[in-house]
Amino acid sequence: MRALLATLLLLSLSMSGCLNGSSDSDGSNDIIVEQPGWQVGDWWLYTFSTPQFGEDSARLVVSDVSEDDGLYMLGISSEREAQRHAVINHNPFLGRVTMENLSVFENGEPQPVFNFPWTIGEEWEFTLLGQNWLAEVDFFAEGMAVINADSDDGHKLQYRFNGEWGFIQEFNWWNQDGESQLIMSLNSLGTDYEGDTWFIRATDLKDARYESTDNDVYDSFVDNGHPSGVNFDYLVWYLDVDIAGQGGSGSLTIKDHAGASPLTRAWGPGARESGAIGTIPSRTDEYSLTVSLRGQDSFIHLKVAGGIENHWVL
Repeated sequence: MRALLATLLLLSLSMSGCLNGSSDSDGSNDIIVEQPGWQVGDWWLYTFSTPQFGEDSARLVVSDVSEDDGLYMLGISSEREAQRHAVINHNPFLGRVTMENLSVFENGEPQPVFNFPWTIGEEWEFTLLGQNWLAEVDFFAEGMAVINADSDDGHKLQYRFNGEWGFIQEFNWWNQDGESQLIMSLNSLGTDYEGDTWFIRATDLKDARYESTDNDVYDSFVDNGHPSGVNFDYLVWYLDVDIAGQGGSGSLTIKDHAGASPLTRAWGPGARESGAIGTIPSRTDEYSLTVSLRGQDSFIHLKVAGGIENHWVL
């Protein structure tokens, strides 16, 4: 099956500027020369596996090429997946990618996750997924570079960049306890994608976990702060909820400064809601929260991000 998948992937790709390199008989290599040149419509279909959501699939698509800015824009073929990325950032390769070195952005700065030309044993640093990494090219065989990285906090990465296919073949992230945080596996790829794609530039506004209490909890967050200075198009919310079965209950209300309640939820005993996502209007002012939670071990985890939406029709 692996051989069949590899054959199908190779047949489906007709990209220009793929990586080239020489491989010794023992699988080692001295250097890989080129980085790929992407075109609008090139796409890669990945399966993502995370603790929050289990497995889901998403198609990354080269949605725009700006020669003036030196940037590719990678969109995604699902609006909901774009919203999910905006609030939990589980897809580090969605959005802006530099044409030089295919650097991805974190905290507004390009990060050299890839290091062309690949050289065995070379080390470099970058920030990704909230961690500072020291990476090294471990080996190269049959047009694929394998990179291992360790973070200051004891997290680990291993990812494989396939030169024939022009992007990542597999990406794995483990935390300091060895627990998998993200697996990203390539299923298929191609060119000339037709359809809608999205990318939402986001800023975190609220990340709070509320636990059972005898009294209601009152909280707030401010709807502004994108580094670009542009107002958000909307806010994206995320909820994880677990209510105790015996005597448990919970509710959450978000109100804007005008007194409107764009988000109101209530849960009964034994209720669970994992990874719920939605949007509410952006009012560029303060929002107030009221949380009511009863029952031992009950909790509500709320995340809110402000988003600026990019939408393409290819």
